[in-house]
Amino acid sequence: MFLARRTVSPVSRRILSDKQIVAEDIAFIVVVREYNEKNDRDAVVGAESRCDAGSAGKLSLYTHLMGDPLCRVRHSPAYLMLVAEMEILGGREDKQRKEIVGMIRGCLKLVTLNRKSPENDKHGGVQRTSATKIGYILGLRVSPSHRRMGIGLKLVRRMESWFCENGAQFSYIATENDNIPSLKLFTTRCSYSKFRTPSILVQPVFAHRIKPHKKVTIIHLTQNDAVSLYRSRFSGVEFFPFDIDAVLNNKLNLGTFVAVPKGSYDQYPWPGTAAFLAAPPASWAVMSIWNCKDVFRLEVRGASRLQKAVAKMTRVMDRAFPRLQLPSVPKLFGPFGLHFLYGLGGEGPNVNIYVKALCDMAHNIAQDHDCGVVVTEVAQQDPIKAGIPHWEMLSCDDVWCIKGLGENFEDLMKSPPLTSLFVDPREF
Repeated sequence: MFLARRTVSPVSRRILSDKQIVAEDIAFIVVVREYNEKNDRDAVVGAESRCDAGSAGKLSLYTHLMGDPLCRVRHSPAYLMLVAEMEILGGREDKQRKEIVGMIRGCLKLVTLNRKSPENDKHGGVQRTSATKIGYILGLRVSPSHRRMGIGLKLVRRMESWFCENGAQFSYIATENDNIPSLKLFTTRCSYSKFRTPSILVQPVFAHRIKPHKKVTIIHLTQNDAVSLYRSRFSGVEFFPFDIDAVLNNKLNLGTFVAVPKGSYDQYPWPGTAAFLAAPPASWAVMSIWNCKDVFRLEVRGASRLQKAVAKMTRVMDRAFPRLQLPSVPKLFGPFGLHFLYGLGGEGPNVNIYVKALCDMAHNIAQDHDCGVVVTEVAQQDPIKAGIPHWEMLSCDDVWCIKGLGENFEDLMKSPPLTSLFVDPREF
């Protein structure tokens, strides 16, 4: 519980305690507590809706939680949601009223981080990857009418306390690079530092199907083979989750696929991960697909009638002439679903040919599921970025900010980013 002050008029105020202030006989008390799924769900959904209202006349992205405020962390190994509840005492109604005015979500996981050994260490100055327990903050929201009252800061600090209590060494957040208020809160008031700047790449799902590459064979791996492949080849990638088996065995995972040169392997029998890696083709790529559509929906709001009409016309043309493979704008101005592509990687001089073949297949799968877009997130310097089809106008750069909750924070900040980054689909 903490003090939140709102000035109604320049009348005299009577201070009741360090937790309450009265203005015109009204006291405001803000309590930060754990979210109660049974009692708080409707109030949180309403508060989220007010936070995502957007500005009049401007395009904005609205998130439909589908009645589940925990949807974006529910599949994480450990998670917590906190709410900031304002209690209003007194006033004309002369009774206590409560309103949820803020919320935050957080999750804990064990991942790989790239760190630099201290100079006085026997491996001083050497780059190394290590298993690190980290906390991830997402879904911080404060009602527009209750901002600039310190509520967001209190929510963050309370979540960080939970991270520390559970042994996390670091806390990090992700936000768009043009979200100045969020960046300012975390970097100036919460002591976070900018850490990584991955790219969010968005590809619309067209009305036509994309033709498969004639010289590429795509193999759908079993879950055991997928786990083995990722552990063997990608365990050193930054932010790689140690519970990758839980990710790949989740019901939202639609499969892991490997693209290889046509004729090098048949769909069946797959030789197994060990045999494949012992004698891999000259170039190959791997990718997994996560079904975000069953978790949440997005909606672009604020579009003009002209923008909607132009978008509809592109779909009409695309459906009328599918052989022309015309790009078209999907139905983004109503609730739409998405598929998230993760665990992208591969090897060889022509790896991007196989990455694109996988993305084209993912586009067609998304079309079968009636999705509006296909999304992925990769490190800016990752070579496979060039092989991922996307629209620049829909894509953006992300900013990851990190904060040390214990010792040895400087060795992490001194470590240059690796060329690859694993984005956990459970918290996208």
